[in-house]
Amino acid sequence: MSSVTVTHDEAAGRFFAEVDGQEVYTKYRHVDEGTVDFVSTFTPPELRGRGLAREVVDAALAWARAEGKQVRASCWYVAKVLEQEGERGA
Repeated sequence: MSSVTVTHDEAAGRFFAEVDGQEVYTKYRHVDEGTVDFVSTFTPPELRGRGLAREVVDAALAWARAEGKQVRASCWYVAKVLEQEGERGA
């Protein structure tokens, strides 16, 4: 992994990292006071395969957990990350 700086844009409901002038991001929406739903994740084609989306999603999930939020994953990629964490016992 590359250790990018991940920024939380709360007003837009997203976490993102700028890499080589492009953005890797995951978007979320509040379902209710205690639940967030991660709805999409995007990595520009030129940046794929470098683990960048995973870094952004990991930061987003860490935020949700620190806030005591339940997490839903409408986004297939976030669902995959959560499944992998479950397999690792995290």
